[in-house]
Amino acid sequence: MSVITEQDIIDSVAGACQYISYYHPTDFVEGMVEAYEKEQSESAKNAIGQILINSKMCAMGHRPLCQDTGSINIFVKVGLNAKLDISRELEDILNDGVAKGYTDPDNTLRFSVVSDPAGERKNTKNNTPAVIHMSVDNSDKIDITVAAKGGGSENKSKFAVLNPSDSIYDWVMENVRNMGAGWCPPGILGIGIGGNPEKSMLLAKESLMDHVDIHELKERGPQNALEELRLKLYEDINKIGIGAQGLGGVTTVLDVKILDYPCHAASLPVAMIPNCAATRHIHFELDGNGAAKFEKPDLDIWPDLEIPMDTVKKVNIEDLTKENLSQFKSGDTLLLSGKILTARDAAHKKIVEYKNAGKELPNGVDLKDRFIYYVGPVDPVRDEKVGPAGPTTSTRMDKFTKDMMEIGIMGMIGKAERKQPTIDLIKEYKSMYLIATGGAAYLISQSIKDAKVIAFEEMGMEAIYEFEVKDMPVTVAVDTEGVSIHTTGPAKWRTI
Repeated sequence: MSVITEQDIIDSVAGACQYISYYHPTDFVEGMVEAYEKEQSESAKNAIGQILINSKMCAMGHRPLCQDTGSINIFVKVGLNAKLDISRELEDILNDGVAKGYTDPDNTLRFSVVSDPAGERKNTKNNTPAVIHMSVDNSDKIDITVAAKGGGSENKSKFAVLNPSDSIYDWVMENVRNMGAGWCPPGILGIGIGGNPEKSMLLAKESLMDHVDIHELKERGPQNALEELRLKLYEDINKIGIGAQGLGGVTTVLDVKILDYPCHAASLPVAMIPNCAATRHIHFELDGNGAAKFEKPDLDIWPDLEIPMDTVKKVNIEDLTKENLSQFKSGDTLLLSGKILTARDAAHKKIVEYKNAGKELPNGVDLKDRFIYYVGPVDPVRDEKVGPAGPTTSTRMDKFTKDMMEIGIMGMIGKAERKQPTIDLIKEYKSMYLIATGGAAYLISQSIKDAKVIAFEEMGMEAIYEFEVKDMPVTVAVDTEGVSIHTTGPAKWRTI
């Protein structure tokens, strides 16, 4: 009987982490191509186009689809008849595979996992531990699914215990309406029904590993209540008009997945987890014949696309002042050139602490009249100035916006909507909020011609960088008058 070794498991998990960092699942690409072809909103079509261009670039260049290379989820089913040659806990072996995959020098991935989550929140420096779910069956193999989930989509997860007479459809629709665009649509929506609280959440996550096949369901028609619910949610969510990146459009979800499990008669646990435009997962089996081998997808599945330039405005950041920002209106597409600063959650917290203490930032860093880009880039490899560097969810920085405005920043760059108090501040200070396309991190990084850490180097990807950019593609999301594309765009395309 063939033997499954520790090294086979380590090498397979490491290879899977690398593979999913730069290859979208083929069915997801095909779904995005269809969404691009039928999209009627110019802004949403441009965003989907950027995601597809980025996806093909990553497939060719073997660099991450998104700067948030995710936390790793592993589903393992161990065959009771499998012959294993291991001397340690399987969980430790799987985590060794994750660490090896994330520290590969040819394609270093971003370390996003922190230990002591309620305390020091110290980065583990190799993206371990993974969240591992184990089960057994009667086979002679090990069945493994590896998935990377970004923080933006994970943060939009929802759970509730409904009354048995409540409507699951109504609960999902209400939550999708309130979810905004921080999860980077278009993507997949996973729903788990039944069991108990932890089971329904697990079902929702597991459902996201399935193939995009909603169109097959539409063609043959639903055959049970779950399929009816799945199809109705798919059609009606897309009528809400959220669209790609929340810009307004006809496609918000590519598919809706549902798994269920028997539950207590007095309960109706329901969970919902979205998967973003950087959907990343792969399934494989180990049978004792060595490490898993992953086939390269056919590059012909990606269309040859270019960013349309006919409505784009080229902007030199050095020419911008608070007085001339009003020339740009919500929905305008810009190509930015010049120098910008970066700052995420931890850096914003530090900045405010320095402000409140009356201290200058380290190294003489001055934020006045600067644009702040919400990003935590991947480390560069080879001749790169910076690794993939797409935007993070901006609402996490809303709590710091008033302080940043008082310091005198000119504008902000991130992804997804801002809360109304922040929009009011943008209008009050005659500032501007721009968005870059979430899920287009490698494409965006090509516009970054130089990058250097200028403060808080010890915080790794949370440090303050100065980027020199050339033709960085962005969209005006909130203009100086407080008009938000995330309000006007979906309203235009909403049909329900």
